[in-house]
Amino acid sequence: MVVTHGSLQSARGRCALTIGNFDGVHRGHRALIDRVIAKAREAKLTSCVLTFEPHHREFFAAGAAPARLTRLRDKLELMAQAGVEHVHVARFDARFAALPAERFIDDVLVRGLGVQWLLVGRDFRFGARRAGDFATLQNRGFALEAMADVQFGGKRVSSSAVRAALKAGDLVEGERLLGHPYTISGRVAHGAKLGRGLGFPTANIVLRRPPPIAGIFVVEVDSFGPGVASVGRRPTVNPVAIPLLEVHLFDHHGDDHDGDLYGEHLRVRFLKKLRDEEKYDGLPALQAAIARDAKHAREFFLKHG
Repeated sequence: MVVTHGSLQSARGRCALTIGNFDGVHRGHRALIDRVIAKAREAKLTSCVLTFEPHHREFFAAGAAPARLTRLRDKLELMAQAGVEHVHVARFDARFAALPAERFIDDVLVRGLGVQWLLVGRDFRFGARRAGDFATLQNRGFALEAMADVQFGGKRVSSSAVRAALKAGDLVEGERLLGHPYTISGRVAHGAKLGRGLGFPTANIVLRRPPPIAGIFVVEVDSFGPGVASVGRRPTVNPVAIPLLEVHLFDHHGDDHDGDLYGEHLRVRFLKKLRDEEKYDGLPALQAAIARDAKHAREFFLKHG
């Protein structure tokens, strides 16, 4: 898959396109993507997705923006797995936000991406002050198709619905709507070595933005196996302003996860929520709680093979 960023030059080819943030790349997004890929094959076009970084709500009101389901890297990997041939990541900044709808169509869609066929939802809005809509896209020299809302199990699939399920700790519902397990990925950073001192060394991943989940979880890490993880602010010792992901791996035999694994890119799959994060009266109580969490996580894997 080809990934391009920033300003677009004149397109060298022609594409079938869909547009959106695609946070989570859930079942609804996959329906859009699958339709674009099928149409591209039928019409001998390049299958293409136009997405944005950051999310427009992060640009306009960072403090009120929804929790991210996927980092950009993970979103691109999911699109590549689906079979998309080209993703263009447009930088959502003041200049892009001020782009009139007509300019967006002419400069981005027609000249920049060479759109021959476009798929969007009926409620799609774009351009400065969200002035552009589905009607604005009609009769622009490319074919236009509307995608109906995707229903799964009687419910509309949306990023908001996925966030709500994950916030409630319902990982089963979250996975059902996503179509894949909920994951967080990132590089292991040096930590305070607190876990090692308690007998439970952890690999620490700094999260740039608060995720939609919080608490203690049963997890599985690609290439490293099962474990137990905390997503939170560490209220007992060394509190942090932005939630930290700390993973204790059962089958990793190093005694210093963040040192031994420093710089590794881990993909952490969340399988079950064990409990909410709590503040304890001292390190012995915290150590006992971590031991119980690890025991419950091991029992989960024994039960589920």
